[in-house]
Amino acid sequence: MVKIKRAVISVSDKSGVLDFSRELTQRGVEIISTGGTYKLLKDNGIPVKEVSEVTGFPEMLDGRVKTLHPMLHGGILARRDIPEHMAAIREKNIIPVDMVVVNLYPFKETVLKEGVKFEDIVENIDIGGPSMIRAAAKNYRSVAVVTNPGQYSMIMEELRAKDDVPENMLEKLMLEAFIATAEYDSMISSYMFGKFGEGFPGSFPMPSEKVEDLRYGENPNQKAAFYRAPFAKGTTVAKSEQIHGKELSFNNILDLDKALDIAMDFVKPTAVVMKHTNPCGLASDENIFDAFRTAYNVDPLSAFGCVICLNRDCDMRTAEMISQYFVEAVICPDYEAGVFDLLSKKKNIRLLRTNSPISPAQRHREFKMKKVQGGILVQTDEDVVIDPKDLKVVTDRQPTQEEISALLFAWKLAKHVTSNAVVYVKGERAIGIGAGQMSRVDSAKIAAMKANEPTEGSVMASDAFFPFRDGVDEAAKAGVTAIIQPGGSIRDQEVIDAANEHNMAMVFTGCRVFRH
Repeated sequence: MVKIKRAVISVSDKSGVLDFSRELTQRGVEIISTGGTYKLLKDNGIPVKEVSEVTGFPEMLDGRVKTLHPMLHGGILARRDIPEHMAAIREKNIIPVDMVVVNLYPFKETVLKEGVKFEDIVENIDIGGPSMIRAAAKNYRSVAVVTNPGQYSMIMEELRAKDDVPENMLEKLMLEAFIATAEYDSMISSYMFGKFGEGFPGSFPMPSEKVEDLRYGENPNQKAAFYRAPFAKGTTVAKSEQIHGKELSFNNILDLDKALDIAMDFVKPTAVVMKHTNPCGLASDENIFDAFRTAYNVDPLSAFGCVICLNRDCDMRTAEMISQYFVEAVICPDYEAGVFDLLSKKKNIRLLRTNSPISPAQRHREFKMKKVQGGILVQTDEDVVIDPKDLKVVTDRQPTQEEISALLFAWKLAKHVTSNAVVYVKGERAIGIGAGQMSRVDSAKIAAMKANEPTEGSVMASDAFFPFRDGVDEAAKAGVTAIIQPGGSIRDQEVIDAANEHNMAMVFTGCRVFRH
């Protein structure tokens, strides 16, 4: 337990600090402060002592140096249970500090300002604040460290009830203090790496801020929370606004992220129907209603309980169709007049808007990460764009221009489907999707089986090479006329020969887009 007699208060976020300081003063606590916080307290009639009065040294270097002094840090770091510590600070006339109230310079907010200069960003790297927080957190059994205005009320409740800060609260405050400084340093290192770094850093900085606790994880017996990267760019689920419906689940967010990822590959009005991190429908058209109607009907059985992404605002015709089905969530740039009123009649559907375009221009490439037991895998997010002129035709028959257009659409779809991925496409719509099988030929069979319209005259895309000709033979049974695949198998010639036997056109991209 700690009885508060002396507190250092130096905050950038001044919300609630006046009421908190007044109550401390009423309890006989001496307050020491700096800069803007000192002025605020003094101007509001709260007794306060300037740090320079304690240190005997004036602030200097435009405020860069003000709290970095033994007269202050000695009072914070001295252990009350070690006589030698207490004797040492008495000898130097250092008075113990029992509470440190500090929140840090607004580094993140400065970075996010429009047109901010790099010099201003550097000046908003706090030095004295983290030093005081770490010192107080290290000596947490003797010093209460307060890093968030949200902590003020619970501290005052304890002081009113017991006249001191109990040990369990000191431990909680210490933990939150180290999280605060770790997050602050992580934001700085992440920003600087983005500006100056190359390759992969020796230690991977992952700044994050909690968005919300989730209903549960992948299953109801698992707990989960959603965190957002503070400097995320472009259009993302993390930056989107939920305007209606139940709380998002862990699986909702995964599906929304994948659906948005696919939609951002397309310029024309496009609809994605997502189920269990795989698309079960995709189509582009001249308007968003026709795109959605086509996409949903690719596999309406699988679409039960789906997530939908539209890369245009949701209009009334599309909303009327959505309202007929069981849909978990919809994400789109915005909703046209009257649409929200219609869809919100379904109390459980989650409606999200990105408030920004969903288009290739809004995609920001960043490191992709996967957690494994005891570690983390990090890889680049490469933009795989295939230029028609770079396609290598390997069969006797050349693909038609119509086939090339469909093949490129199919390729965009295949690169988002869990491997082994095989998809059938006509024009700018999927008609059959085979995902996540252990053998590629099974994916080819499933894609044909799942098709909700005749596959005759379709094209096929495969995310990786065909290890045997059997996948091509299955495509021939389905009436496929052209195939796009990376190539690179030791049996490529066998596969090419099969395509020639069936009078198919086949092109190689030379690039695998396997998703494990």
